[in-house]
Amino acid sequence: MDLAALHRAHVETLSRGTEAALERAGFAAVAIHSGTALKRTEADDQYWPLRPTPHFQHWLPLAEPGCWLVIAPGRKPSLHRSLEYSFWEAPAEPESDHFWGSFEVASGKPSLPPGRVAFVGDDLRAAEELGLLANPPQLVQALDQLRVTKTPYEVECLAEANRRAAVGHEQLRKLFHGGDRAELELHLAFLGATRQDDAETPYKNIVALGKHAATLHHIAYEKRAQPAGSLLVDAGASFAGYGSDITRTWVKGGGALASSYGQLVAGLEAMQQRLCASVRVGMPYEELHDQSHRLAAGVLRDVGISRLPADELVARGITRAFYPHGLGHSLGLQCHDVGCALRPPRKDNPFLRNTTEIAVDQVFTIEPGIYFIDALLDPLRASPDIDWKLVDGLQAFGGVRIEDDVVVRPNGIRNLTREVLPQGGGVA
Repeated sequence: MDLAALHRAHVETLSRGTEAALERAGFAAVAIHSGTALKRTEADDQYWPLRPTPHFQHWLPLAEPGCWLVIAPGRKPSLHRSLEYSFWEAPAEPESDHFWGSFEVASGKPSLPPGRVAFVGDDLRAAEELGLLANPPQLVQALDQLRVTKTPYEVECLAEANRRAAVGHEQLRKLFHGGDRAELELHLAFLGATRQDDAETPYKNIVALGKHAATLHHIAYEKRAQPAGSLLVDAGASFAGYGSDITRTWVKGGGALASSYGQLVAGLEAMQQRLCASVRVGMPYEELHDQSHRLAAGVLRDVGISRLPADELVARGITRAFYPHGLGHSLGLQCHDVGCALRPPRKDNPFLRNTTEIAVDQVFTIEPGIYFIDALLDPLRASPDIDWKLVDGLQAFGGVRIEDDVVVRPNGIRNLTREVLPQGGGVA
């Protein structure tokens, strides 16, 4: 794969889209700032590692503070790198040099074209220094929409991020199968296997043993090894600014409860794959989410958690007590990427982050789950239609989530995750 050629075509696509957005918003150019390292607190002099402005990273994978990218119609994009030098710290060198040829590269402050120039970025002081209008909403929204569908370059970056994360997931499956481990040990093993520092991951790894999987974003890692019959890992890797977002759930051990939990994992695996196969261009993503609740009701019935009809489990809100989050979200430069939640979801889907109509070249996650969360299940305790003895036993396993990253094609999807990690969960 010629990444440099893909990047040149990517920049040409962005240039056309940005020029049209500038004309509609009434600007002659836009100056995009890479960002400024932020202090951890005002009480000391430590700084967080720079997370470049996503609109800057949309053009190039350069994680240097104080850089400017100037886009003006009819001109080659110009990149202006900061002249500031620190002997305390230095930014990491770019992992690849495929992008340099797409830009006119200079040092220092940018020279701006005549006319109205917009500023896009997080550090508003940089906008004030050059007297620019910061983050005009119409322009920013248009640039966000350019991120909704992905170019072939972006898809290749996302595919590489999936390839890297798959190595970490497979390593943790083997470690879990091999004996009792601490969550912190598993987290560090994922970083080692994927060859990335904690700050480089697209989001904080979720590594949850046993009952901790009932906390959807569990990052308070247990530091001591402990016996557990389940492992849920929601972790990704990055490449050129783009991140993967993958979840796998594993079970080990014997006995009736472990068998029921294994059946739950298998049911979620089949359900998740059926949802992936249901993706169609023009379909509202919220419709796919609604389908996931009907399928989740079937899984609850198959495992024996409830014998109520599937439609009644959905209508009475019981599936939402076991499966409270949205089916998925847009993915790209940010784990929860922009542009696919322009309208709010229905009130019964408050946590759904994707409400767009599915379109070719969108990239999003499909990640159904079933969990045993006391705060959500307690209001249902009076119901005789749930096998509470089974639910109480399964609480030791926390829950199940299985998540893939998919690219929408005209007649279905390309599943970037299953290409490198075919099994979504099961016996470790």
